[in-house]
Amino acid sequence: MLKSISIFTGNANRALAEEICKFVEIPLGRSDVTHFSDGEIYVEIGENVRGVNCFVVQPTCTPVNQSLMELLIMVDALKRASAGSIVAIIPYFGYARQDRKAKPRTPITAKLCANLISAAGADRALAMDLHAGQIQGFFDIPFDHLFAMPVMIEELRILGYGGDSTVVVSPDAGGVERARAFSKRLGSTLAIIDKRRPAPNVSEVMNIVGDVKGKRAVIVDDIIDTAGTLTHAAVAIMEAGAASVSACASHAVFSGRAVQRITESPLQHVVVTNTIPLSDVGQQCNKVRVRSVGRLLGEAIKRIHHGDSISSLFM
Repeated sequence: MLKSISIFTGNANRALAEEICKFVEIPLGRSDVTHFSDGEIYVEIGENVRGVNCFVVQPTCTPVNQSLMELLIMVDALKRASAGSIVAIIPYFGYARQDRKAKPRTPITAKLCANLISAAGADRALAMDLHAGQIQGFFDIPFDHLFAMPVMIEELRILGYGGDSTVVVSPDAGGVERARAFSKRLGSTLAIIDKRRPAPNVSEVMNIVGDVKGKRAVIVDDIIDTAGTLTHAAVAIMEAGAASVSACASHAVFSGRAVQRITESPLQHVVVTNTIPLSDVGQQCNKVRVRSVGRLLGEAIKRIHHGDSISSLFM
């Protein structure tokens, strides 16, 4: 059993934190995360953490603002309790999609959240599958970026994907690097979907760059939010002659009609991880297959605590 280490969590994904603790072989740290009657968050750490390496496991998922504030307040509480070090473990980093000024007079919320985490007192941060890799540079503290690809590749192989009969599809130009990494490890070919909007309020036209005819296609992305783009891409791939189409993504946001769209789509399987807890509706969808990243995060926590390299976990 490791000594001088504690793992705490808020209300966002307690099940994942408990799984990590089981792997690390320590009990989950005692903390009380409640609310005042007006909605303010109250945190009390229930054990001595003076000089202890503390890890706060908290994805900033729905409800996003509450989850983010829980993370910040827990970090602040640990800092004021004289924790030896504080590492923010953020399986899903919310607000990451606003990572640049796409239009005039818009915020860069990814940088704002990075500043807040640093200002709260975190000494280090770790996240999985950021929406854009450059977000690592938004943090002024050491940052580790892990990928859920190994666990998803394992699930895809169980489902029989790989080799020349499989084609990995990037849903847009921005995801080509991710899709290429999957393609390389599966030993398969690569295709890209080129989305174009001919005119305002006119639906997107999807052109597929690459050969999908007669192949088992796998769409690879980092986030499934409303699943609109994903399901449209699945239809386009089947219309191009694919034998079947499935998808995998690290973060199952599943907002709005996402689960309904997936259920009604030609998607055969949707592989996701437990960085975000699935809603009750999501759990009832027989197309969704969840793989855990608990062991991966637990191994990263062990190595950070011992001062070992975690570079071998990056891919």
